[in-house]
Amino acid sequence: MAMKFRAHDTFFIRKGWLSKGMRNVIANQDVFVTKDKDRNPMDVLGIGANMVKALRYWLQAVGLTEERSKGQRVQVLTPLGELIYEHDPYIEELGTLWLLQYQLAKNKNEATAWYFFFNEFNMSEFTREDFVKALQNYIVMSQEQAAIRSLNDDFSCIINTYISRGKISTVRVSPENNIDCPFGELGLIDILSKKSNDTTYKKSIPTADTIDPWVALAVIYDQAGFNTEISLNTLLSSPCNIGKVFNLDSITMIELLHRAERTGVLKIVRTAGLDYIKLEPGYDFFTCIQKYYNEIIQ
Repeated sequence: MAMKFRAHDTFFIRKGWLSKGMRNVIANQDVFVTKDKDRNPMDVLGIGANMVKALRYWLQAVGLTEERSKGQRVQVLTPLGELIYEHDPYIEELGTLWLLQYQLAKNKNEATAWYFFFNEFNMSEFTREDFVKALQNYIVMSQEQAAIRSLNDDFSCIINTYISRGKISTVRVSPENNIDCPFGELGLIDILSKKSNDTTYKKSIPTADTIDPWVALAVIYDQAGFNTEISLNTLLSSPCNIGKVFNLDSITMIELLHRAERTGVLKIVRTAGLDYIKLEPGYDFFTCIQKYYNEIIQ
């Protein structure tokens, strides 16, 4: 299994980056690799060389674009990228961020630290050392290798992705420099306590009403494959399903499922031995996303 660490070059996603990236990929598929001096990527995108590399990486890590594996490494929008660009090109909707969160948290190969944090790392309260040690063990058990510096940089980037810099920094951050990551709006990580040498963080459980039922259904259908009956335990505990990627506990997940039940495409079934959901046929990841955007437009 391939693993990737520190591909972001320490730069977390800034507000406006993903929108700018999609817009420029549509205009010029070779925006990140062109040798044309009149279309220098730094000038076109208005960011530095290392940030250009980071943006190129992030667009793929969150599932908005993909690159050819052979020939010139031009980028094109994925089917998800096309849907998002059509309905929410500036990534202003919370549901869009939840969809991108799902893409990032399930991306085991390209965003290994994110995948590990949400799907395999079971500590709800943790320090940097806790996370890095656990990730090291996971890498060793997977018979892979990674530099400790890369793991520390990934941890810093995860924290900066979900917590505002104003909260993290010990010095006052000026508004001009405080360019936070839009994923902070999801409220998935918070600071539990700060000490001089150590900070303890916690995984935060979002409220069910911040996740649109159609977004939750998109993830459920994507993970279900051809199954139409899925146990509640699978939804809560299986890697890449709604419980893991959205930091849900059982109470919040049940509340979200009850809201999803009102769409008519999901039914919660309670039995003596096993509680499960039953999914209506005819829906998939993309039809659920289309339903989400259709509803918010109305």
